[in-house]
Amino acid sequence: MKAAVNHQFKGKLEIEQLDKPTISSHEVLVKIHACGVCHTDLHACHGDWPVKPKMPLVPGHEGVGEIVEVGDQVSHCKLGDRVGIPWLYSACGHCDYCLTGDENLCLSQQNAGYSVDGSYAEYCKADGNYVVKIPDGIDYVDAAPLFCAGVTTYKALKVSTAKPGEWVAIFGIGGLGHLAVQYAVAMGLNVIAVDTGEAKLELAKKLGASLCLDFKRDDVVAKVLAETGGVHASICTAVSKSGFEQSYKVIRRGGKCVLVGLPPEDMPLPIFDTVLNGVSVVGSIVGTRKDLIECLDFAARGKVKAITIEKSLEDINDIFEEMINGEITGRVVMKF
Repeated sequence: MKAAVNHQFKGKLEIEQLDKPTISSHEVLVKIHACGVCHTDLHACHGDWPVKPKMPLVPGHEGVGEIVEVGDQVSHCKLGDRVGIPWLYSACGHCDYCLTGDENLCLSQQNAGYSVDGSYAEYCKADGNYVVKIPDGIDYVDAAPLFCAGVTTYKALKVSTAKPGEWVAIFGIGGLGHLAVQYAVAMGLNVIAVDTGEAKLELAKKLGASLCLDFKRDDVVAKVLAETGGVHASICTAVSKSGFEQSYKVIRRGGKCVLVGLPPEDMPLPIFDTVLNGVSVVGSIVGTRKDLIECLDFAARGKVKAITIEKSLEDINDIFEEMINGEITGRVVMKF
């Protein structure tokens, strides 16, 4: 099978011919039809994080396709099922986190395209218990980004506990943020979008944001406080220090600042203001299978649609370069 393989950190990915994976009794083999490209894939290939991925590595954790082989201990999936292989490739199923609905925090989890080979390939094997079926009415290209960008932003909004009619600020209207705006609107929230550039702000407005602010031109904090008195929650998908600082400062007393983006530097937290104002600063990491099923349902009902740019596997190094330069609006999906 054809696959994109990373052999060393910061090296170019090579398009190679590999053996088709052999599955065990609890696994399925998926013929990949499309795979989204996530910034996490770039971090993996560059070795940016403290916990390093396996090498050599086939990246990819937004792979979707058709099951073509089923292990003999898999009973809830069958040949021909349309499924996706998410970041949460598997978990132990027995720890406190797994048993209390927080399987995305399992310390024994495996991650697709990081600790195990992922979906930058024509075929990918997966744990049969952790693939999630794609609802009818969503094609492969539209489904792929929801298996990471979609579920990540949907989960962050759930973590924020913001209620219909309340205000939420989304910082960063990129691959994650443009979906966050749509999920927030579908959940009945009033949305403030923060990014820079006319194209991204126009996109946010088109997707339903009530107020769109350019952090290079606008006094974001002053305008948000004047408009709302402080938002009930902010979702920070941005990876800049200034983005974090602004997302914190726009929170009203008792509100939540939900962190999603993974910046390369430490961020100072004003402890006095946090305590005095009863502000919560929380992290949110992808989501569970249940979260993913819910987020796919929004798309199946026409409430959310990823903005995609179709590419091929052979384009991956150019895609990464565009990602580094911030030239991508929406989500790139490699179609097989």
